[in-house]
Amino acid sequence: MSRNSEQALLVFTRNPERGKCKTRLAATVGDDAALRIYTFLLRHTAAVCTGLPDTDKFVYYSEYLGDGKLWDPAVFKPRLQEGPDLGARMEHAFRTAFDAGYQRVVLIGSDLYDLGTGDLSRAFDALQDAPVVIGPATDGGYYLMGLTGPMPQLFRGMAWGTDTVLPNTMDALGKIRPHLLDFRNDVDYYEDIAGIPAFEPFLKDHATNDGKTTR
Repeated sequence: MSRNSEQALLVFTRNPERGKCKTRLAATVGDDAALRIYTFLLRHTAAVCTGLPDTDKFVYYSEYLGDGKLWDPAVFKPRLQEGPDLGARMEHAFRTAFDAGYQRVVLIGSDLYDLGTGDLSRAFDALQDAPVVIGPATDGGYYLMGLTGPMPQLFRGMAWGTDTVLPNTMDALGKIRPHLLDFRNDVDYYEDIAGIPAFEPFLKDHATNDGKTTR
C-alpha cells in the first residue's frame, strides 16, 4: 500500500450484482430496482469521496476487483476485503493502512445517501485530537469508523447487521471517549428511501395511488 498522505479513506463496497445487493430493499422493490438504486448510491459515494482533498483513497471490493467504471482507479486504489466476516475484514483493512504508515484512517460503507464530503472532513479533523471517531447510524450500527491506531477489540465478537453494534462498540471502547458525528440513515429498506425525490425514478413502478408499495 503506497502512501502519499498522512490519512487514508477506506470504502467498503459490495460488487453490484442483480439479486446479490440490497436484498432487504429488493424484497419490496424487486431485484432490478434494487440494483439500480445501489448503483446510484455507489456513484453518489464515489463523488462524495472524490471531493475530499489530501487523502489517499482505497475501495475495498467484497468479491472481486471492479472494472473501474464506478470507482475511478485514478482516484481509488482497488483492494479486496479479506476475512471470514465483516469485523475481520474491517480489522484487516485498518491494520494494512496503519502498517503502511497512515496516521489517520477512516472507513465507510458505500450505501449512505445522507453522506457528504463535509462529514468525511469533520471525521479526519476530529482524529487530530480524538483516537476514535464514529458516525452513528439510526439503525443501531455505524456508517463511519475513524481510528488513529489499531483497535482490534472493536471488530471482534460483534453481531454485525443488528441494532447492538453501536452500543457494543461503545462498550468495547471502555474508557476511551470517541468523537461522535451526526446520526445518519443508511439505505436498507424501502422505508429508508420513501419520499426522497432522488429515488423516485427507481420506485415509480412500485407504488400505487394510495402510496403503498407493490411487488
